[in-house]
Amino acid sequence: MTETAADSHEESTNDGALRVRRALISVSDKTGVADFARSLAALGVEILSTGGTAGALREAGLTVTDVSEFTGQEEILDGRVKTLHPRLHAALLARRDDPEHIATLAREGIEPIDLVCVNLYPFEQTVSGRDVVPEVAIENIDIGGPTMIRAAAKNHQGVAVVVKPESYDAVCAELEESGGAEISASTRHWLANEAFAQTARYDAAISRWFSMSYEDFPEHLAVAYEKVLDLSYGENPHQRAALYSEAGARSHILSRVSKLHGRALSFNNVLDLDSARSLVADFEQPACVIVKHNNPCGAAIGGDGLEAYLKALACDPLSAYGGVIALNRPIGVELAEELHRNFVEVLIAPGFEDSALEVLQQKEAIRILCEEERRQPDPDERDLKRVQGGLLIQDRDGDPEPREIMEVVTETQPSEEQWEDMLFAWTVCRRVRSNAIVIAKGGATLGIGAGQMSRVDSVRLAVEKCRAAHGDGAAALLAGSAVASDAFFPFADGPELAIQAGSTAVIEPGGSKRDGEVIAACDADGVAMVFTKHRHFRH
Repeated sequence: MTETAADSHEESTNDGALRVRRALISVSDKTGVADFARSLAALGVEILSTGGTAGALREAGLTVTDVSEFTGQEEILDGRVKTLHPRLHAALLARRDDPEHIATLAREGIEPIDLVCVNLYPFEQTVSGRDVVPEVAIENIDIGGPTMIRAAAKNHQGVAVVVKPESYDAVCAELEESGGAEISASTRHWLANEAFAQTARYDAAISRWFSMSYEDFPEHLAVAYEKVLDLSYGENPHQRAALYSEAGARSHILSRVSKLHGRALSFNNVLDLDSARSLVADFEQPACVIVKHNNPCGAAIGGDGLEAYLKALACDPLSAYGGVIALNRPIGVELAEELHRNFVEVLIAPGFEDSALEVLQQKEAIRILCEEERRQPDPDERDLKRVQGGLLIQDRDGDPEPREIMEVVTETQPSEEQWEDMLFAWTVCRRVRSNAIVIAKGGATLGIGAGQMSRVDSVRLAVEKCRAAHGDGAAALLAGSAVASDAFFPFADGPELAIQAGSTAVIEPGGSKRDGEVIAACDADGVAMVFTKHRHFRH
């Protein structure tokens, strides 16, 4: 290493471009690092490295200078201290446009480092294990790596910092195309942006892990998100939008989902898709859910996907126009032909026959998604809602209550068929905006009343929806149906309205001071009522 600091300074300021002469590479994830280092070496760049990375590069046939030789200090404390040295950080932090800084480097005999390639110990992956012990987690907290990244990013006017293997090819391409191993000021600025985002995410993961030892809702909540994709627009066309996933999350709404056809997804598409997938996942039998404006307008189970779809569509075919449809079984050609008859915004299923795709792809607008996500959502994941200047955070609502904890509160005992209808209606009701009422029969929704300020109005709406969809046949359908309410009926008028329409079984949480009046109204008509003990508001 014979180049002086002054020499480096003289050749590093052509139109803001940085001439890379010396690079430090120290990575935990060694994906592509040998090829990256080989490209740098071919451009005459000197390579500094540490420990395992240096060994891997030498095995690849590269000439490497150990950082300990650069600093004059061997690694100590089992490798906990190897890059935390004034000489190394002076080589990163010295301003190339400050004569006093350059003079200090020359006086100390420190050569500048122009490029830093660092990624960090796999802390997130380590603590995601079920039985990780604290000692192992602690040893996977990187100290030297984030310090080098932050130093290089702070001094990005004179240093390029690379923190992702995905960036290697682009950086090498720019170095080669420049004709002099140079990186532009704009690229260095973008790389610094990525670097600070990376250290922020890393520290957020560590903070979350520590906070788990103290309280469920910590005093400070550090969360990092990564962009999944840009969306075509927001809730309205004049609003911009993008989808982000929480860093380190087990899965997200589009994880392992491939888009097979159609236009770009919008904000509303993703919201409705989340509602549809959440509800259809609650069923083990073949099921179909149709969502419009973040509420199910039809849901059903059947012997196969085709039967489930036709039953779900029958609930409210008018509202289903332009809806988001989710099925939990692969789609064959017969079902595809039925779907093709209607306007569908988004269709998602775990698979499609080739002949089914040919039918569906005849329409340009339909967005066809194939989902292969088999991982269950993290049960500890929290529900977040944005409010002005902050977040409301709560536990997830969880799975539907088991029948075993429910209580029959009327003299009339429900039949097994009524139990099935009530449990189906209850499962759907949990995914409907409050105040929510679902009338169901035979594994299909007949009427859904959503988002009303008055619960009795939700009952009235559910009944009217059924009558609008089925006309003269509605009375026969409603006869013997089950009605579910996401919260208790505060007065007897709600269940009485459903009973007058033909419902013979009611399922609700209970807990009102007028429960006695409501139970009496059911008993008066020989209607069975079940209390679930849990409310399921969805605002």
